[in-house]
Amino acid sequence: METKTFADLGLSPKVQAAITAAGYVAPTPIQAAAIPVAVTGRDVLGIAQTGTGKTASFVLPMITRLETGRARARMPRSLILAPTRELAAQVAQSFEKYGVNHKLSLALLIGGVSMDDQVKKLDRGVDVLIATPGRLLDHFGRGRVMLMGVEILVIDEADRMLDMGFIPDIEKICKLLPPRRQTLFFSATMPPEITRLVNQFLNNPERIEVAKPATTAKTITQRFVYCPNGEDWAKREVLRDLIRNGNVKNAIIFCNRKRDVAVLFKSLTKHGFNAGALHGDMDQASRMETLDKFRNGEIMLLAASDVAARGLDIPEVSHVFNFDLPWAADDYVHRIGRTGRAGHEGHSVSLVSPDDLKFVKDIEKVTAETAVWLGEPPSEEDIAGAGKRRRGRGGRSHGHAAGGREKSARPERGSQAGRREQKPSADRRGPAPRDDAEARPASGRTEQPRAQQSGRPSAPPQRAQAQRAKPSNEQPTVDTWTDEPKPVRRSERTPEKRQAAPEQARKSPPPAQQKGGERLGFAENVPAFMRRPARPMKVPGRG
Repeated sequence: METKTFADLGLSPKVQAAITAAGYVAPTPIQAAAIPVAVTGRDVLGIAQTGTGKTASFVLPMITRLETGRARARMPRSLILAPTRELAAQVAQSFEKYGVNHKLSLALLIGGVSMDDQVKKLDRGVDVLIATPGRLLDHFGRGRVMLMGVEILVIDEADRMLDMGFIPDIEKICKLLPPRRQTLFFSATMPPEITRLVNQFLNNPERIEVAKPATTAKTITQRFVYCPNGEDWAKREVLRDLIRNGNVKNAIIFCNRKRDVAVLFKSLTKHGFNAGALHGDMDQASRMETLDKFRNGEIMLLAASDVAARGLDIPEVSHVFNFDLPWAADDYVHRIGRTGRAGHEGHSVSLVSPDDLKFVKDIEKVTAETAVWLGEPPSEEDIAGAGKRRRGRGGRSHGHAAGGREKSARPERGSQAGRREQKPSADRRGPAPRDDAEARPASGRTEQPRAQQSGRPSAPPQRAQAQRAKPSNEQPTVDTWTDEPKPVRRSERTPEKRQAAPEQARKSPPPAQQKGGERLGFAENVPAFMRRPARPMKVPGRG
């Protein structure tokens, strides 16, 4: 196949000058195949893995086609739909870079930023409208944008749209657009739902597939590390060792849950690593600030959820760590695609707990590659028992499969022994466990017999003597963690300790005293100061 240059793709001279100024020489395979078709106005169905230059393959022909014409108020000439705010912002940056020689107006409709500024741009008219589906429908419902003037529609990361539940919104938006338009549709995979969407809204598209769907780049070295313990604290220790000893320049560390991202970020920071966090609960300004710091090298490690897995073009990421294996094998492909981009060498390392072994099988099927293990691989018994372990509260396993493997050094969470013996880890903050005596509130009141506290008459003397004379064979227990005698509770006190109770508690009279064998009435129980007659009040003018 003859090697093409950007001059052979039919782009305008202004666009070619911007490409040269950006330092690009040769197009990627997806760019070389898609740009000549898109420049002619025909629909394109592009299937390529992440990191192959899909963004430029639709941005460059769009700029060329939008050189002629003028935008009208609230009627954008082109529309680009992206699944996440970060990807939409990245597409906007590409337009600014390649459209430096043009005067194309652009609006970015994403959540987390002021709607007033977006409305002002729409009122002036924009050539390029980049939006997430939810925010676009919000503006459309308020009458702030009209879509009947769209000439070019781009749907980027369509399979990610499917994963995030945006397909109904995409269908609604496509029905609002004029039927005579050009549609550029890009996706890394083609599940049946995406195929149905293509058949419904694309008109005889040119199918361009430069790589097998859901395949990983050859420039990425993939490794897996088996963590028999499976606990998060143990995985964090393994991760820290990998970072220290793995010649890591910078890395993205993926977790499945937002709360796990926050915990991992605090742990890395506590152990002296230069880290940042990126997840969906952060406001847009914080997310963009964190991404800019990571791009500029101010942050070495980025703990992230899948919000950063797709489409983000962060150059020269040396490593990707999967702290949690993704639940879907396709997401694994997109995660590790953050490294090894544009021909650079990349490394991916995935931490695998016993319950994650079933996901490794799915990843091997999708990538058509056998997992390569760092350190000791899982045994056949581990693999056979994958996914069959019972999970406790918080997703922690209550035991291991019958393979003779050593149990966790830490006690099981939720058990009484675990609460007594658990040693606070370096990643968990909180007060040290206190014994029973320290845990009682210091109210300052002297301890009284239960009968006196409840207001009931105390037991007869004969019965009390019999109870005190009753032998006690209970022995004080020993704390297995501190090897010291545990404080004895009131119910477990020996006769000697009962006799050593404070004199004041034993001598204080019960609240309801007896008189002649009869219980005192209310009048006799009135305090003395209330029984005294009140002093006569002095009335002015008398006495």
